[in-house]
Amino acid sequence: MKTVNHCPRCHHELDEGPIMYRCANCCRAVYAADLENEYVAPLQPVAA
Repeated sequence: MKTVNHCPRCHHELDEGPIMYRCANCCRAVYAADLENEYVAPLQPVAA
């Protein structure tokens, strides 16, 4: 599953990655560590 990251300055989608992303709109480089991402694991079925 691929997540879409957005530029903190202009809020357009970032490309490249996974360590450094680049905004095609404002030409800003953003490190992945500077993005606010939260990994959410997919729900697994649990036996009752």
